[in-house]
Amino acid sequence: MPRSNETEWWVNAVYETIMKIPYGRVTTYKHIAELLETHTDGSTCRAAQRARQVGTCLWNLSPAVDPSSNEQGASLYNLGNVPWQRVINSKGMISHRGGNWANVQAQMLRGEGVHVSTDEMGEHHINMSDFGWFPSSVSSDDEEFE
Repeated sequence: MPRSNETEWWVNAVYETIMKIPYGRVTTYKHIAELLETHTDGSTCRAAQRARQVGTCLWNLSPAVDPSSNEQGASLYNLGNVPWQRVINSKGMISHRGGNWANVQAQMLRGEGVHVSTDEMGEHHINMSDFGWFPSSVSSDDEEFE
């Protein structure tokens, strides 16, 4: 079933916003939703409810595609070009997901210079005061965000 215009806008805006998070910085699912709270037409959404939808967008990212493969149907947004690892929960922790993804995310962030501590329960924590990215708005060359 095709996506509605609102859903298509939302998913693309989530990915575009995440792509603006600077290298070595992190933000939260909720903050991404808050940045997208006002649509270009002035209507608003409920950011707190949409934080989970940000996570769903990331969960549904397509695998990275080798650009030289000429693969048909390759997604414009994928695990290779959307820095999904820079989005964490509001507690400053890497959210659990299936498999080893939390450890992969921690390693990727460490590779960017983000200090990720791991407690005795295996929970990964990031100091948001040092590494958080929380702009009040996101500007774009195409003026999608204002």
